[in-house]
Amino acid sequence: MFWHAPYYRHPCFREGAIAQLGIAPGVAAWGLMTGVAMVKLGLGVPASIVMTLVVFAGSAQLATIPPLLGGAPMWVVLVTAFCVNLRFVVFSAHLRHYMMHLPRWHRLTMGYLSGDLPYVLFVQRFPEPAQDEQGRLAQMAFLCAVGSTNWATWLLFNLSGVLLAQWIPSSWGFGFAGVLALSGLLWSLADTRLRLVSASTAGLAAVLAADLPLKLNILVGIAVAVALCLALEKHLDRVSEGDA
Repeated sequence: MFWHAPYYRHPCFREGAIAQLGIAPGVAAWGLMTGVAMVKLGLGVPASIVMTLVVFAGSAQLATIPPLLGGAPMWVVLVTAFCVNLRFVVFSAHLRHYMMHLPRWHRLTMGYLSGDLPYVLFVQRFPEPAQDEQGRLAQMAFLCAVGSTNWATWLLFNLSGVLLAQWIPSSWGFGFAGVLALSGLLWSLADTRLRLVSASTAGLAAVLAADLPLKLNILVGIAVAVALCLALEKHLDRVSEGDA
């Protein structure tokens, strides 16, 4: 999408690229660590390169590393990835209002380039969908810039991690770099009380269930947080209806 002339020539494209580059170090650390981890898991360099070029889902890759290391059956790995990626259903539902004027292939490409941090930057910059052609062009130029810059950063450092894995010792602590990158994502997204409750609940539940086999504590954390937040949302809705 970055080659689409009306987008990359628009001032909002440059604005979006600069905004994404500001948080690129976290994405770089995350991508590098994931590339190293894939090779050290035993995927091999060729398979890891193929995964890097085809799969653009860093958090899902990171989330599935613990169950893979623990020898979990494939269904656990797949369910873990599915649960982690459920957030993109919410992202897509929101972005639909911004993108339905675009052709399908255009929406699919934008969807592929979408990620957590680009989504956060985009909705902070454009809280509401534009109602005119110029406004829509500005929004899509910005979204295209943050998405393509994020993708390029991830691809470069993920491939670097794959190719350099044999020379990078595990003692360098790239796992901690990944935690820092995810922490930055967490604080970017946890901008409401309900989201803070969700993140805190998921973390606490995962820690309390840490002794479960096959790293099932990850699924426990997700399930408990989702159940609690659904209950809280229903309670808040009833309170709002009562006040009305």
